Amino acid sequence: MTIGIEMGVTNTGQPASLDLEELLATRLLVQGNSGSGKSHLLRRLLEQSAPWVQQAVIDPEGDFVTLAERFGHLVIDAAQHNEGALQRAADRARAHRVSVVLNLEGLDADGQMRHAAAFLGGLFDAERDHWSPMLVVVDEAQLFAPAAAGEVSDEARRASLGAMANLMSRGRKRGLAGIIATQRLAKLAKNVAAEASNFLMGRTFLDIDMARAADLLGMERRQAEMFRDLPRGAFVALGPALSRRPLPIRIGAVETESRGTNPGLIPLPQTAPEEARELVLAATAEPDPVLRPVPRRAPPPPPPDILAQLAQARPTMPAPRAEPEPTPEERAARKRRLDEILRQILAEPEAAFRSVSVLYQDFLVRLRIHAIPGKPPEIPAFRRMLAVARAGISAEAAEGEAWQQVEARAAALPEDTQGVFLLLARAALDKLPCPSDNTIAEAYGTRSPSRARRLLAYLEEQGAIVLRPDGSGRRIVALVGLGWETAPGDPAA
Repeated sequence: MTIGIEMGVTNTGQPASLDLEELLATRLLVQGNSGSGKSHLLRRLLEQSAPWVQQAVIDPEGDFVTLAERFGHLVIDAAQHNEGALQRAADRARAHRVSVVLNLEGLDADGQMRHAAAFLGGLFDAERDHWSPMLVVVDEAQLFAPAAAGEVSDEARRASLGAMANLMSRGRKRGLAGIIATQRLAKLAKNVAAEASNFLMGRTFLDIDMARAADLLGMERRQAEMFRDLPRGAFVALGPALSRRPLPIRIGAVETESRGTNPGLIPLPQTAPEEARELVLAATAEPDPVLRPVPRRAPPPPPPDILAQLAQARPTMPAPRAEPEPTPEERAARKRRLDEILRQILAEPEAAFRSVSVLYQDFLVRLRIHAIPGKPPEIPAFRRMLAVARAGISAEAAEGEAWQQVEARAAALPEDTQGVFLLLARAALDKLPCPSDNTIAEAYGTRSPSRARRLLAYLEEQGAIVLRPDGSGRRIVALVGLGWETAPGDPAA
């Protein structure tokens, strides 16, 4: 059975239908400047398809939380949960086929990227039995798959970009249909945008964006000017789920409303200059409540226990018995097993170039396979374990006083540089040759020796290390404050 949902009307007044089953197989890209009606379009699509397919919305501004009142979506406030909890929530959402809205409103750009990557990773890594069809809508996709580096950390950008690429390129086999919306195609990573086969292009003004929109729709360059004249809520559609030829459509009405408001003109109050000075500049203890602007009400927070809500579909299980406190010997044995599993992960050829979130998912799976008892480490603890393991320090040396000093100094550095600092510290502690540029690049998660050299220069600027050559021009690294030095090493080895 073919399921068609009505998106609006064409310029001839005919209904504009979208083939939902075809959309699940071919994905959708929406472009339009701010105010062109992208969010309205996504809301129409979500509302019309809600009875037919499970949905997940990555919502950076909290605009789609109102879907919960009308359609029963579960709203997850990402600011109240860590990345591990979001991964587990995404997995449980797929298992129980619960539609969710991930509200990222309370996080900065770096936090939004990390939390979105963790949630998308949980959707992507769900067990095969739970690969039922799911629409994954990402509003303002250029925030999560930027074409160029910005103010966020490299680790957060790599994790988010990798999760978005997985969604658009490999998600179809797992039942995930990516729907991404962006203000500008030029700001969106090309490898993410290129995976879409359906397009809805709205109003845009820059020549480069109009030209790219025309190219994607198979239109001539001279026709690109039409994108400047499109009214709000009007888009040009193309794709197997929409139309075989470029088709102008106007998006229909929606049942729910955004929490945002459109700007409107309000007449200014008639206030005399003397009265205005008194109102604005007078040093009073409490401002006049009549003149105080009404604060924007925050939405009611979601119930704190998300996993409990997702588990409501399951029969009530008896409470587990309290486990006895492990002995010191059992804790030591468990730590040795965790370290061994981590070494197995890092022994794989591409492990150095995988994001921390991907490695963490692999780590959790292996813990289940080996039936390791106890609660698994959270992702911050996993990052520290990963940095120590990549440095190659033995378990006995890691417990020593000297290495504790190294970890204390590493904690003061940015998180993505700590692994390289520990690698250099381990070489200095064991009097080994200074690692080569390629070795440092691998510890940093890149294949670029030039980035490794820039990272060493950055660590020297931060006062963490000192670089100097020996008589033969080989590199020596000294650790500031510890007095340790590596043996001379060839940077190009």
